[in-house]
Amino acid sequence: MQGLMQDWPLLVGKVFDHANTAHGEQEIVTRTVEGPIHRYTYRDAYVRSKKVAQALLKLGVKEGDRIGTLAWNTYRHLESWYGITGVGAVYHTLNPRLFAEQLVYIITHAEDKFIFVDLTFVPILEGIQDQLGCVEGYVILTDEASMPATSLKNAICYEGLISDHDGDFEWAAVDEKAACGLCYTSGTTGNPKGVLYSHRSNVLHTLAANGADAMGMRAADSVLPVVPMFHANAWTIAFSAPAAGSKLVMPGANMDGESIYELLENEQVTFSAAVPTVWLMLLSYLEDNDKTLSSLRRVAIGGSACPQMMIEKFQKNYGVDVVHAWGMTEMSPIGTLCTFKPGMEKWPAEQQIQQKLKQGRAIFTVEMKITDDDGKELPHDGKAFGHLLVRGPAIVNGYFKGEGGDPLDTDSWFDTGDVATIDELGYMQITDRSKDVIKSGGEWISSIDLENVAVGHPDVAEAAVIGVAHPKWDERPLLIVVKREGSEVTKDEILSYMTDKIAKWWMPDDVVFVDEIPHTATGKIQKMALREQFSSYELPTASQAAE
Repeated sequence: MQGLMQDWPLLVGKVFDHANTAHGEQEIVTRTVEGPIHRYTYRDAYVRSKKVAQALLKLGVKEGDRIGTLAWNTYRHLESWYGITGVGAVYHTLNPRLFAEQLVYIITHAEDKFIFVDLTFVPILEGIQDQLGCVEGYVILTDEASMPATSLKNAICYEGLISDHDGDFEWAAVDEKAACGLCYTSGTTGNPKGVLYSHRSNVLHTLAANGADAMGMRAADSVLPVVPMFHANAWTIAFSAPAAGSKLVMPGANMDGESIYELLENEQVTFSAAVPTVWLMLLSYLEDNDKTLSSLRRVAIGGSACPQMMIEKFQKNYGVDVVHAWGMTEMSPIGTLCTFKPGMEKWPAEQQIQQKLKQGRAIFTVEMKITDDDGKELPHDGKAFGHLLVRGPAIVNGYFKGEGGDPLDTDSWFDTGDVATIDELGYMQITDRSKDVIKSGGEWISSIDLENVAVGHPDVAEAAVIGVAHPKWDERPLLIVVKREGSEVTKDEILSYMTDKIAKWWMPDDVVFVDEIPHTATGKIQKMALREQFSSYELPTASQAAE
């Protein structure tokens, strides 16, 4: 027997329909690439996104065509997403931090028909356009007055493009399982692989990620998505904030501590989301300039593990609750958030902090398990750690054009590549990437735990840990440190600081100081590059073991 309910297709256009009708007066504020602050409403954005859709149809864009976007978080970028999906096309986010060769690969692999580009990134495309035979034209996200002199072929001014249209348009009635967005993995090994989101997966993920025990945005919130729209589907915020009716504050190109602080205060932001490096810059600015935070109440931190000192500073110094989060491009991207269960708020402060260091509980629609190397499921006791597997309706089923083969096992579980524990209450904690875990004497050592302890030292700006070959133990940890500016901290001082914070046998065998640590295009530490850099490094304990 079938239920007798209306068949209401889950299309992302429905999100903007709701924002327009229920929250049309709510503000969207942008620090524009051109400089000034821009303000308008969801109602304005709704009409303009429909103008984008009309313009795309006039350009000959058809259902399923991929449209690249190489842009910051701005009101024009947001309009573009909804306009692109509104004609049944696919927004394809391009990460400007990728190498030119990687950009060429993903643009041609995706066969982008047009690319929407911010002024900042026009030179990038000018340098590679001769290799982009699939691209018919470039829409520059600016007005006529700021239109640059450019060698880009068929360059179109965004404001000029949409000015010829009236916004009287009905979203294309595509199947809810039709492709909607395309985001490529960072490709640390081999070519990047395309993750192709559907309308259905994006809407379901929006609803799940914005539950009260997840990001929990409300119409009363002012939300600053510092996480870029070109990174992992914008952590759903481009959909979940409009769905909730939250005020949106778009940071544009300025990601420094002072610029973020100005937006937080001037726009009375209550919720924000970013990777740890952004929050480190903000905290440094606050401390150096004796600033306070008057409105911010919650921050979501993901992309890499959040250091304990960051959680403590936000909470103790500024009254801001940190919500640790985890996910990946293949998961749309949110998998877990660390919000408390009943009674945890009464735990001792140190126990609460230790819980917050975990990546948290799976949101609804995400199933998780951990297994050993043989695929045997491990207990959820907070001690056993193994390979983290996930499945759900917003988790990848296969990569675009079949690249990388079948990523699922026979029961549709996707191996995240992370090593983790899950405790009795369902809280997951990443202990490492499977390729980064240090195997010493038959036991595993978490490089992430060591990094988080080391970065707690006041004179450590950044830390990375890799395994280095050892004649007796197979591998031992090497701690790589970037000192804070002006610091003269020594190896012995750092190791002494770590002594009572980790198991004795986890203690790094050596510490080396470097000027900088390499990062991927998404801001993660490039462990592969570090392993190559220190491939011939001999630990002092190695010669002792050989004697």
